[in-house]
Amino acid sequence: MSQTTSPSQDVQDMVAQADSGARNPKGIPGRILWFVPLCWSLFQLWYASPLPFIFNFGVLNDTEARSIHLMFAVFLAFTAYPALKHSPRDHIPVVDWILALAGSFSAAYIYLFYTELAERSGAPTTLDIVVAVTGMVLLLEATRRALGPPLMVVAAVFLLYTFGGPHMPDVIAHKGASLNKAMSHLWLTTEGVFGVALGVSTSFVFLFVLFGAMLERAGAGAYFIKVAFSLLGHMRGGPAKAAVVASGLSGLVSGSSIANVVTTGTFTIPLMKRVGFPGTKAGAVEVAASTNGQLTPPIMGAAAFLMVEYVGISYFEVITHAFLPATISYIALLYIVHLEAVKRNMPVLSDRAASMAGTVFGMLAFFGGFALTCYGVQYPIRWIAGTLDFPAPVLGGLTLLAYIVLLFVSAGQPDLETDDPNAREIEVPRVSDIYKSGLYFTLPIIVLVYFLMIEQKSPGLSAFWATMLLVVILLTQKPLKALIRNRNNVQEAIGDGVRDLFDGLAGGARNMIGIALATATAGVIVGTVTLTGVGQVMANLVEFLSGGNLILMLLMVGLLSLVLGMGLPTTANYIVVSSLMAGVVVQLGAESGFVVPLIAVHLFVFYFGIMADVTPPVGLASFAAAAVSGGDAIRTGLVAFFYSLRTVALPFVFIFNTDLLLIDVTWFEGILVFVTATIGILAFTAGTMGWFMTRSRLYESAALLLVAFALLRPDFFVARIQPPFDTMAPSALAGQVEQAQPGDTLRAYVSGPDFESGEQRSVLLSLEIPEGAAAADRMSGYGLEAAMDDQGRMVIEEPLFGAAFSELLQDFDFYGGDPVHLTSLEVPAEQPSDLVVFLPALVLLGLIMLLQQRRANQERPEA
Repeated sequence: MSQTTSPSQDVQDMVAQADSGARNPKGIPGRILWFVPLCWSLFQLWYASPLPFIFNFGVLNDTEARSIHLMFAVFLAFTAYPALKHSPRDHIPVVDWILALAGSFSAAYIYLFYTELAERSGAPTTLDIVVAVTGMVLLLEATRRALGPPLMVVAAVFLLYTFGGPHMPDVIAHKGASLNKAMSHLWLTTEGVFGVALGVSTSFVFLFVLFGAMLERAGAGAYFIKVAFSLLGHMRGGPAKAAVVASGLSGLVSGSSIANVVTTGTFTIPLMKRVGFPGTKAGAVEVAASTNGQLTPPIMGAAAFLMVEYVGISYFEVITHAFLPATISYIALLYIVHLEAVKRNMPVLSDRAASMAGTVFGMLAFFGGFALTCYGVQYPIRWIAGTLDFPAPVLGGLTLLAYIVLLFVSAGQPDLETDDPNAREIEVPRVSDIYKSGLYFTLPIIVLVYFLMIEQKSPGLSAFWATMLLVVILLTQKPLKALIRNRNNVQEAIGDGVRDLFDGLAGGARNMIGIALATATAGVIVGTVTLTGVGQVMANLVEFLSGGNLILMLLMVGLLSLVLGMGLPTTANYIVVSSLMAGVVVQLGAESGFVVPLIAVHLFVFYFGIMADVTPPVGLASFAAAAVSGGDAIRTGLVAFFYSLRTVALPFVFIFNTDLLLIDVTWFEGILVFVTATIGILAFTAGTMGWFMTRSRLYESAALLLVAFALLRPDFFVARIQPPFDTMAPSALAGQVEQAQPGDTLRAYVSGPDFESGEQRSVLLSLEIPEGAAAADRMSGYGLEAAMDDQGRMVIEEPLFGAAFSELLQDFDFYGGDPVHLTSLEVPAEQPSDLVVFLPALVLLGLIMLLQQRRANQERPEA
């Protein structure tokens, strides 16, 4: 059976079930299922806007807003998602209406009785507990409907752990909690369901999901696909390359890999098959590209916003750290599909000359122009802001003027239509012919990126203003085009614009149901961690199983993420694993002598978490791609996992080489890291694919992997030439602290008895030298007091509460028989430049290229 240009009913049902609910009733229930999400979107826009403070009406605190947010999500979960596979989808049973109303009331309880609950904090009434228990049960059921059983089961296990602590094995036992205490903690405070994760969903994530849905409704998705196809479609393996770029562009504003697969895959997958990709590989390329869209700043699914709260750094810093790994990951995926096309000697879809230089220049011009625009607009904006007393109306007017000008340019081009990938002849458009047709779609993205990156406003406010511009675009693009083209269907176009706006608002809200429920249910797990202290239990368990080895510890964390990823959505997976393991890795890393930045651990967990939509047997993106390609879903998932090996390898690299996260690097160093890391990831790709200039021999693949390791982890080899630190006696601490330059980092190892077990333990302190002249002044900043005892040991006193190292040293027994003391001191050593590793690696890469090029010339048939 031939593929069609639109997804099959099975694929549509799969996307609906995963993203927006499979029910589509008629009549009044159908109108309710349209009106309630619309109200949800309008509420979120009101909450994000400055209007409540301007009019002093409808001002909500964070907790009240979270309550209303969850109220909408629970109501829609029971009305939009069938209870069972065979439950009715054309109408809503009475029992689901009852559950929806009961669940909504339970979720809204904090908002409705906020003042009363605050007055009796810690002393819940019987009604409070009944509502909490009812809400918890209905939340788990709503989560099962929207996201499947895995997250519900994991949350239920944690609840059982909360109540059954005293009856657990000794290694994981705790004192337990009563029903009143547990339900009050998890439902009536901000430590559980209504915690940080749901707060991020309320404040940030909803607006970005709404922004992506409205941008897609406006037609930007088709524009991105067309641009990508025009840039790359004429090359060998062009449809696959276009799929990667289009999915990356969609991933900039979308958090749904499944919808991304269907949106771009229904066009690109048939074209990939047409030029020679087997169905499973065509689907796998689309899956790998779509899921990796979640790696791409500035959106990154919901994880970027959660990292802001969990890591305690700004949003700008999060996306700065995430930028380089995401970029080289996509470059590697483009190279993967290029190698597949070359290996299979695939035909091209166009007789247009496929100039690599021209293609690269075109891509750089498109993306570089966008980036320069985002950066350059700050100068006229700041001039206007510094000149005028009330610049906002002028800036808003100039933005609308830019929109009208770009729309006028677009109206001079024919409207973009999705091509039939099964047509007898496929015409690859030229970028110069189509880029003007949708340039105005870049305006909301420019507004979003400008507020996020240049002004560094909050993500919620940035998304609000970008969404407001999208509201204008949806309402006016069709009527204005009709006027510009002198057509007589302006009235009809106005009606279409209003429908597009309301449908976009309603559709964006329905896409949020699963994310809101995932963050709320993950709050149960986070609340259990804070209530029971299971985090320390996990630390002890991981330390025991890994023997304190950081590599084994990271492997365990990655494996845990992958296992959970087989059933949990990416956001929930990230919340669960980071809550349980991020602090453990940092703590145990310090104890084993390695300082792991917290952001690196969170990105490590997130990278493994995105494999949730890939990993068989429940990778929904793989199933969606297989439904479009006609390939086997499990094989598609396995091939997609193979294509995503760089996504698995990169986290292990940037944990040890934090230069990849652009941590403490200069501009020059950042450019050097980008160039060498790109070459390294391409070498890794060639080594794992078994093809470079031609088919690689085993030793060539091994050499390519060695080159990749050297370029991505030069510190490993440099440390063998000269260790990064020289070891000194602990007694030299004061002198070294005084001699060091501000910004230098000393490392001190502390050993002493554990407060609980009395056994000796050690930890690494990283002493960043502050400003100040005297050692005593600098030492006081750390909260450390050290003195030599009669046995020649540098004994330290317990730091005061709140001091720099008080939390890290809190598990030591400072008042036992054995003192807590410094065992060694390490000062920075002069190391050779990374170039001593880069140059031999590049020479080896050049030799492999020469060998393969010579063999390729010999294998090439004579003309």
